[in-house]
Amino acid sequence: MSVLLEHVMAPEVRPFAIAAAMIVIVGSIEIVSMLIGVSLSEMLGGTVDFGHPSDSGVINAISWINVGGVPLLIFLLLLLGAFSITGFLIQDVARMVAGPLPAMVASIGAVVVSIPLVRAASGAIARVIPKDESYAVGLGDLVGRVGEVVIGPLDQGPPGRVSVADVHGNRHFVWAVAAPSSSPLPQGTMVLLVDRVDTRFVAVKADDELKPSKPPLSQQAH
Repeated sequence: MSVLLEHVMAPEVRPFAIAAAMIVIVGSIEIVSMLIGVSLSEMLGGTVDFGHPSDSGVINAISWINVGGVPLLIFLLLLLGAFSITGFLIQDVARMVAGPLPAMVASIGAVVVSIPLVRAASGAIARVIPKDESYAVGLGDLVGRVGEVVIGPLDQGPPGRVSVADVHGNRHFVWAVAAPSSSPLPQGTMVLLVDRVDTRFVAVKADDELKPSKPPLSQQAH
């Protein structure tokens, strides 16, 4: 065990060990966030749309690598995994030939090899994920949708949480406050998202004709 640990923590492979550790950390955070009703992948996927051209060269470069438009969290895990595995392999081969390469040289090689691997993998994964279940829905698309207050009440103070389904039926848990003219909206209230400022939505109580015919989320859990 100590030999393996020394091999993983050697200076020449340290960048790849850090990438592997980040996979474990990010995966753990996603699991915990889902258990408390907040999805890390949703928050990341809703901030930037990588599926359309942008004025940012960085975003356009990521869009080219993430050719299939897979959710951003999956893309990051693919990138970290490819970089880590490729880096370890490069150093293992170098050891057998002459000796380990400097960490910087090996890292550059790992990046060069990882980019086409991630591009191919994201394209393959995108073909498996059904398009109508894609997470590639912008936050702006949720304005006008009806949701349920799951952490409240909503008022004009600190935001609460609203559970809302997008056009594909995927459920999002978003920050929201009550409209300035609205009274507090307690937990379990069906609300209409009428506006958005950054990642925070503005909600009003939904009219009866807008409410879904099926029981709200809080009643379905019983």
